[in-house]
Amino acid sequence: MTVKMKVENVSKIFGPRPKRIVKMVEAGESKTEILKKTGHTVGVYNASMEILEGETFVIMGLSGSGKSTLIRCLNMLNRPSSGSIYVDGKDIVKYNPKQLKEYRQKKIAMVFQHFGLFSHRTILGNIEYGLEIKNVPKAERRKIAQHNLELVGLKGWEDKYPDELSGGMQQRVGIARALANDPDILLMDEPFSALDPLIRREMQLELIDIQNRLQKTIIFITHDVNEAFKIGDRVAVMKDGNVEQIGTPEEILAEPANEYISEFIRDIDRSKVLQAENIMSRPFGLVSLKDGLNMAIKVMRENGISSAFVTERNRQLKGIVTIDAAIEGLKQKKTLLDVLQTDVNTVDPSEYVENIIPMVLESKYPLVVVNEANVILGIILRVHVLASLVGDNGDNEADEEIEIDVLEEPVID
Repeated sequence: MTVKMKVENVSKIFGPRPKRIVKMVEAGESKTEILKKTGHTVGVYNASMEILEGETFVIMGLSGSGKSTLIRCLNMLNRPSSGSIYVDGKDIVKYNPKQLKEYRQKKIAMVFQHFGLFSHRTILGNIEYGLEIKNVPKAERRKIAQHNLELVGLKGWEDKYPDELSGGMQQRVGIARALANDPDILLMDEPFSALDPLIRREMQLELIDIQNRLQKTIIFITHDVNEAFKIGDRVAVMKDGNVEQIGTPEEILAEPANEYISEFIRDIDRSKVLQAENIMSRPFGLVSLKDGLNMAIKVMRENGISSAFVTERNRQLKGIVTIDAAIEGLKQKKTLLDVLQTDVNTVDPSEYVENIIPMVLESKYPLVVVNEANVILGIILRVHVLASLVGDNGDNEADEEIEIDVLEEPVID
């Protein structure tokens, strides 16, 4: 994938002599010590990361970690004390005022925590404000604003004012206003933290849905690890101005870089982070529809299982056959198709474990993970779900033990 933004050794020190402070940081002095001795604040130190085009990149950390300072460097509201920020290969730190204005108008937009809506403007007027500043003709900007209003699910609220909307609806307006300028990069600084939990969850899902449709490059700031892992394609964890680890949610869960990361993710709800593709095992004991009942019985006996999934040649799922049905079918001279059960529970590879739990508990057979073409990608047993919830961090020996247990079970139902 294309690198949209590259942050290279960026530091931001607040105070009159930032270069002198960098040397103190390099010498190992803490933020607290530096503030006490010099009055300077270390916002960010030596941060480096690459953000890919079309991904949702989350920067996560507790209060004072430097995450908000860093995101304000990305649109130059904070000018870095040192380092470079490349957008499409050009270092925006070197931009002159004219270039910077064009960058902010055309390349990047920001959604703030507290909405920042104009109380005297209608909802549609708020959304088209950025276009108005850019001197876009009225008819055109109205059309663009209306489109983005509908995109965030607020059709019919055009003529209302911000104080007539709930907090979640106001934040939708903020997102629509940012999207109206059609930016390449969307910065979101803790946009949902002021919302109550229920509305916050709704907005998270709304953002995921919008991103699936638009594929913008989104840089999202949060202090909530569950939110970060739910929304982010990749996550950067910050502490005291430093980037501690960057990776996918699954990578960070499986291999935390240090004790701080381990502690940070300790209480995360894994069922809301891990997906079917993260916990499934390879599909074993598959039977082709052309094989017949004798082959189906042979496959089940060899694998020590009491049921097998039946596929076509391209591994498209057709159904499931049990050992009892196969043996009885042979006695009655039936075909594999005659005894095939088609009521098989399938899940998409992107389905979250929290939604899989009730399905696997209620199902007589393993769940089958299939793609859009109904091709089998893997299977999910109860033991896989259990391992994901108790924090199996990808240890090979643990994986082997789970697989052996599954294969030695006489029945998989």
